[in-house]
Amino acid sequence: MTETLPQPRTAEAEPAQPDASGAGLLVFAPVRFEARAVRRGLREPSSRVRRTGIGAARAARAALPLAGGDPGTPGEISRLAGDDPRTRGKAGEESNTAPFRVMIVMGTAAGVDPGLKPGDLVVATEVSDGSDTVALPGADLLAAELRRAGLRARAGKLATVPHLVKSSQRAKLAAQGYLAADMETAALLGAVGGGRPRAVIRAVSDSGFGPGMVIGGVAALRSLRLAAPVAERWAAACAQRTVLLAGPRSFCAGVERAIEIVERALELRGAPVYVRKQIVHNTRVVCDLEQRGAVFVDELDEVPDGATVVFSAHGVSPAVRGAASGRGLSVIDATCPLVSKVHAEARRFAREGYTVALIGHAGHEEVEGTLGEAPQSTVLVQTGADVAALRPADESKVAYLMQTTLAVDEAADVSAALRERFPQMRAPGSDDICYATTNRQAAVRSVAEDADLVLVAGSKNSSNSVRLVERSERAGTPAHLIDGACDIELSWLSGVSVVGLTAGASAPPAVVDEIISALSGLGAVTVTERVTTTESVQFGLPREVRR
Repeated sequence: MTETLPQPRTAEAEPAQPDASGAGLLVFAPVRFEARAVRRGLREPSSRVRRTGIGAARAARAALPLAGGDPGTPGEISRLAGDDPRTRGKAGEESNTAPFRVMIVMGTAAGVDPGLKPGDLVVATEVSDGSDTVALPGADLLAAELRRAGLRARAGKLATVPHLVKSSQRAKLAAQGYLAADMETAALLGAVGGGRPRAVIRAVSDSGFGPGMVIGGVAALRSLRLAAPVAERWAAACAQRTVLLAGPRSFCAGVERAIEIVERALELRGAPVYVRKQIVHNTRVVCDLEQRGAVFVDELDEVPDGATVVFSAHGVSPAVRGAASGRGLSVIDATCPLVSKVHAEARRFAREGYTVALIGHAGHEEVEGTLGEAPQSTVLVQTGADVAALRPADESKVAYLMQTTLAVDEAADVSAALRERFPQMRAPGSDDICYATTNRQAAVRSVAEDADLVLVAGSKNSSNSVRLVERSERAGTPAHLIDGACDIELSWLSGVSVVGLTAGASAPPAVVDEIISALSGLGAVTVTERVTTTESVQFGLPREVRR
């Protein structure tokens, strides 16, 4: 399936233009001292600064020569565009006719959100003049890059107003969700149109809650200068791209079941509902459930007597179950059925007198739970060296099990070493590595073969997500694990035309959509979905949360 991602809805209706129409970055700055601050921070010879003058009318007229509108008289253009004869021809000063590839608006602004301080940067997610609204996807990505550069930056709504913001207006704009206000940006975006990548960085000079305009202005100009190199990194990352979307991706049946169990427990029993460990290994999911009333704890001694506690999808040991029963806790078990299968196999092999070699990663919650099923009979093996060091009581009675979220080829190497050393070794009745892990690894391998870069949506403690990164890297394609678009570093994207995109089994589908939207802020994106298999597995809910 191939589709072109729709452009963000904007106030303009101009047809899209190629994003390689010019030679570099053009920065619009309203007045001389703002333009000078930005220019001092620029490093690339192709970057240019154009002064617009103060106010919407001057800004729009300064942009008209670039938008194909009525340019006015040469003298008028010079005055409005800031082409000062004293600085004409100097590096960083934009001529009236020079083409450009991407544009960014930089200057000072009045902060209206009480949390902003002079010198803070606002990256606009949308800009409105009260009549028209222009959306700017990718603002969160740019704001995060500014923060990585050591600057205070937030992404949010920017208002363009006809005059300086009065004190009485700040609260009204803040109540409408705006972070800051200026007098030019909406007019500039409207005049230039949406055919090329665009962004807005405004530095707060007056927040209304601290230092005055002079001190605040100095802080704002410093921030603009320091932000200029980041603006150039953003420009270097701008390009038309293809996104190869791996399928299947995101939530598996076990994760969907675990999340639904917590949601239903909150609905049926009310908050708080306690969850031992993270219900699944994803920060976005955990934060969302916390906002609904779930309380995540590391151990049961943090749970009040008689409260409801949910065991995570990774499973727990019999010792934990016994402790919960002894405390009189109301337990709802969200253990993935495929993990429960491994637990049952561990108990069965142990009863039959086997030494169980558990292939997995030390410290992972699933591994700890499985080891706890038969601690006297189970040994964790992670490498071939662990296999060589294994000393079972009876070499003819060795069996192996696997953590469900391992990389298929990694697990195969260790199991092969076990089989070579113990030819009579018993295997599980069916594959322990879950279908979702296997499917996602096959899918990411497929997109990695044709991608310049692979992005994997997932949290750092998600084993199956980490394995997807490793699988891509083994295919020779650089890969990065990200919780969301904010984790994308602009340097990764420079020179990249094809991005492979997938998500671990515990990552929400919405994260993938957000990443695509952020990439669209850097240029037109064509999305191609490459499906290697279709999943139809579903797991039932425990009786405690059935309606």
